[in-house]
Amino acid sequence: MNEHDEKRLTTADMVRMAENRPDGEAEANNKNAAKAVTAQAPALLPGNEVETMRSRWHEIQTGFVDEPRKAVEDADSLVAEAMKRLAEVFSQERSRLEEQWSRGNDVSTEDLRVGLQRYRSFFDRLLSI
Repeated sequence: MNEHDEKRLTTADMVRMAENRPDGEAEANNKNAAKAVTAQAPALLPGNEVETMRSRWHEIQTGFVDEPRKAVEDADSLVAEAMKRLAEVFSQERSRLEEQWSRGNDVSTEDLRVGLQRYRSFFDRLLSI
C-alpha cells in the first residue's frame, strides 16, 4: 500500500463536498485549439507537482494490463487530487488579493489582469476538446 491508498479522494467525493457547501461558496468555487490554448497558457501548478502527477499517471497506465479495475480507481483518485490541488492554488491566489483589499490596499490592475488571464486559461482548458 502506498501513500495514496490510505484515504483516496474520488471525483464523487468532490461532487459531494461541493453539494454540501452553501450556495455562495459553491459558486466561488476542437483538438488543435486545445493544443494552442495549452501551449500558450501559464502553468497552473508548480513543475515538480506536474511531474509527480505525470509519473503517477504513467504508472497507472502501465498497471492497467495487470489490474484494469485498480487502474481506473487510481486514475479517478489522481484526477480528483489534481482538481483539488488546482482549486487550492486558485483559492490561495484569490485569498491573497482579498487580503490586500481588506487592508485597504489597492491591487494593481496588472495583478488583476494576470489573475483574470489565469482563470480564462484554466476555463478554456476545461472546456477544450
